Amino acid sequence: MLAVSGGPDSVALMGLYAQARGGLPEAVVATVDHGLNPASAAIAARVAAQAEAFGFAAHILRWTGEKPKTGVQEAARAARYALLADLAHDIGASALVTAHTLDDQAETVLMRLCRGSGLAGLAGMRDPAPLPGLSLRRPLLALPKARLVATCAAYGWPYVADPANVNPAYLRARLRALAPALATEGLTPARLARLAARLARADAALEAQTDAALAACVKTAHPASAPAYDAARMAEYPPEIVIRMLARLIMAGTGAHGPAVMRLERLESCSDAFLAAVARGADLRRTLGGAVLSLRDGRLIVTPEPPRRRPEPVKETIKPECDGAMLGNEAVRP
Repeated sequence: MLAVSGGPDSVALMGLYAQARGGLPEAVVATVDHGLNPASAAIAARVAAQAEAFGFAAHILRWTGEKPKTGVQEAARAARYALLADLAHDIGASALVTAHTLDDQAETVLMRLCRGSGLAGLAGMRDPAPLPGLSLRRPLLALPKARLVATCAAYGWPYVADPANVNPAYLRARLRALAPALATEGLTPARLARLAARLARADAALEAQTDAALAACVKTAHPASAPAYDAARMAEYPPEIVIRMLARLIMAGTGAHGPAVMRLERLESCSDAFLAAVARGADLRRTLGGAVLSLRDGRLIVTPEPPRRRPEPVKETIKPECDGAMLGNEAVRP
């Protein structure tokens, strides 16, 4: 399933996929009307018509309901992926294909750097990347946006410009405006993307070491209970591996997925407390990310946090009167 917004990147994705359709899996196009500006419905209808002209079945998805007053782009992104994933599951699609470019990757790395992300975050977007029940594919991730704009111009494929892309209210737009100045200092999109690739390689190596460390630290693994881990042995590993082991255990214990389950700062604090408790031979009980970490007698067990009891509602008698209140600028050709 192709996710198409109507911008030059996704229109190029759609057009190139249509031209190469004979050698690619059958696909449909989905576009999301976020309802954030008066023209959004018309843009979605235009994308659907363009998709049908390319020979694709088209679906328009709508983000309805009240929109948040802050964090609009983050909320819109979450809603968009939820709507796209739901449609993909409904129609039996195995992959969601987006038109993220080299420029998007560079901006993502800068945004995450501004927010103090760890290694996994600074590794940027991946291709492929997992989604629940789906594979997220980004086949244009190595191409500059300029090349996709040139592709649309060469083939005469019309596209729309999203005003949010230049709205200084959004961090991504502000970083985009800084891109020329950063490039003069050598911080080009290509170099930022290369940095992300190197960090992704390092992150994969650390994840492999975490797998091996967890396997080596299992003390008991009874099917009917949460596995126990040798805390002293865990503490022998470098702090970065300890942090990753704890994150992995929390995600496994709660069934959560993804690197944003909890803030890195909280994980680091929990790891420090764990290592200090092991050094003192003390017990420890911490709640983090929806899980309970229990260190007792040198054994670490991670279980889901029990449901919190809500206080009983206070019953009041209400008087009646109180009621009611992209590589150069050459076009991409398949």
